[in-house]
Amino acid sequence: MNASLKDTLRSDLNEARRARDRVRTLVLSTTLAEVRNREIQAGGALDDDGVRIVLARAIRQRHDAAAQMEAGGRPELAAREREQARVLQAYLPSELGADEVREIVCELIAGGANHIGAVMSGLMPRIRGRFDGRAASAIVREELG
Repeated sequence: MNASLKDTLRSDLNEARRARDRVRTLVLSTTLAEVRNREIQAGGALDDDGVRIVLARAIRQRHDAAAQMEAGGRPELAAREREQARVLQAYLPSELGADEVREIVCELIAGGANHIGAVMSGLMPRIRGRFDGRAASAIVREELG
């Protein structure tokens, strides 16, 4: 039986602690705390999709923080944020390209979804954690245009 994503994160955290890898230890412990907080909010254990949502949010926050650090003239802090995002990215499935997302959007529109809410509600479960929701929304707007 395959281990859950949360179990994999825990195992990798223990491994990082043994290896004294400070970056991975920090990132994984913080992410597992975020998963626990989300479980408390949800009132139960998260499945792998729920953990992927937490991971995607954490990656997006680190990219946003890196952009702010760059704008503030702190490239060393921006590099640290990007490194943390790369650690977390390894736990998500491979990214989708804009063309692949556009194909899914066209399928949904052909299937009868004729407004942004209907398309996005069909699209997000298929791309969550693999493509940015804001960019997906822009693609949907273009296709519905």
